[in-house]
Amino acid sequence: MSLDPRTLCGVASDRPVHPAARWLLPLGATASLLPWTPPWAALVAGTAIALTLGNPCAVATARLAKQLLPLAVVGLGAGVNLAVVARVGLQGLGYTLAGLLLTFALGAWLARRMGVTPRLAALVCAGTGICGGSAIAAAAPALGAKDEEISAALATVFTLNAVALLIFPLLGHGLGLDQHQFGLWCALAIHDTSSVTGAALTHGAVALATATTVKLARALWIVPVALVLGAWAARRDGTTHRTSLRVPWFIGGFLALSALFTFAPALQPGAPWVAALARALLTLTLFFIGAGLDRATLAAVGLRPFLLGVLLWVAVLAGSLGGILAGWIR
Repeated sequence: MSLDPRTLCGVASDRPVHPAARWLLPLGATASLLPWTPPWAALVAGTAIALTLGNPCAVATARLAKQLLPLAVVGLGAGVNLAVVARVGLQGLGYTLAGLLLTFALGAWLARRMGVTPRLAALVCAGTGICGGSAIAAAAPALGAKDEEISAALATVFTLNAVALLIFPLLGHGLGLDQHQFGLWCALAIHDTSSVTGAALTHGAVALATATTVKLARALWIVPVALVLGAWAARRDGTTHRTSLRVPWFIGGFLALSALFTFAPALQPGAPWVAALARALLTLTLFFIGAGLDRATLAAVGLRPFLLGVLLWVAVLAGSLGGILAGWIR
């Protein structure tokens, strides 16, 4: 008896599925867990399999993506040292808060004029204003975002991360930025921490230290931003009263894990391992999210979210650079 790949996971699918997907899907999931697999590659691979061969386990991968995403967010807290964040965050509290408010305000204004849905615009704003894929991962469950919205926001962020790695070192040298200025600019204007460190490293150790520390301080803004976005989404959808605020469990877990590894010195050597596991889970989740897409879904999303992300990033890039050169941001 031949095995129908459309029922491999026990759930029939009406999407056309090629038999090769039966083998490529688990291989892709396994490869996503390897430490050298970048998140963007997992998302692209999952999307490519879904669009060309089909996904025989669409229901199962969608369920796993929703389960793994908040767990990955909790694990990322291990990489955030609250003592460092508190020290650097207080120094840059003013310009960080102003930057976030301006990013979301501009993003909302552009989204209305470009016809981008509010939830998708919120994801793009969170990724641009805080720390890329990690911020999107934290905001998505709080917003109740759909897979296609998460995928569109992540694809935008990952593409711009790659562009930043290429152009920031050239721009930094061309503008004559010193190491501190360049590290600060990278932390404020590049989305993901990995790309921030990659770009900052080209300018030297001081630039790398500055960029990493400031970026970690900004990462903690995931918590209040996710809470605010969750409350906004609930009120917008009419699912809660005005005075209620339900704290997502994964935000509490993120903070608890950060505090545990910050204030328990004996456990601190294990923090990089937990953070690495969380990044692997996030990469696997992105593979599953990509595998859950189809042509009709992507066509419905269109290019507008990407254009929104580009315009918003250019504004953040130029604004933060101007503030650094003017001496307002130090």
